[in-house]
Amino acid sequence: MSDLPPFFQVHSGLDREGPGCPADVAWALGQVDLLAKARVCDAGCGPGADTVTLAELMPEARIDAVDKFAHFVDEAQQRVRRFGPRVQVRQGDMAALGAPYDLIWCAGALYFLGVTEGLLTWRTALAPGGTIVFSEPCLPDGPVSPAVRDFWAEYPQATDLAGIESRVTAAGFEVIATRQIVGAPWEAYYTPMQAKIDVLRAQADPALTEVLDECQREIDLWRAASDQVAYALLVVRPKG
Repeated sequence: MSDLPPFFQVHSGLDREGPGCPADVAWALGQVDLLAKARVCDAGCGPGADTVTLAELMPEARIDAVDKFAHFVDEAQQRVRRFGPRVQVRQGDMAALGAPYDLIWCAGALYFLGVTEGLLTWRTALAPGGTIVFSEPCLPDGPVSPAVRDFWAEYPQATDLAGIESRVTAAGFEVIATRQIVGAPWEAYYTPMQAKIDVLRAQADPALTEVLDECQREIDLWRAASDQVAYALLVVRPKG
């Protein structure tokens, strides 16, 4: 029996802590003009999947990655070791990023701060001309199906792209580009999790079973609306 808390028994060793893929990072970098030796922060880095992609696509950049959970920090540190001292991972509060950055990347974590509130907080962490890229739960335009509503029930702040953009504007930022994350990037996130759930079922105690059931329910809700459950990936920068 593992000594890890039930949550980390499920999530330990997974590639990602949310939907996404290297192509999303490559697309976002293509929307901005960054110096080769840019200073980059991966805020809410989880186990470091995007930190690795950023380091591979920006071989001269200095990259700091931050996450609140020591377990994810440990996993991310192992994954970025091959890049040497230019890529650092630390445990910390993503509301207090510190040094000015040319790019702040945040995959599926800004909603913990709130879009407007987080962007206002991070504005002081941006170097002049700096850019923020983040992904946020995004409802489809027009009528929203009950299946999509069920999936996002625990995040009642979820809105459509126009609603997200209004929150960006309220923070004094402008939207440079947007991209939908739907379908395959979610499959890439949930398929390994499903395999982990299936393995753990046979040895699960009541506490672990509760977490497994919660994760299974999330996967099942996604499968019921996999063509409509989406994140929006936004490239934004301060106005003026």
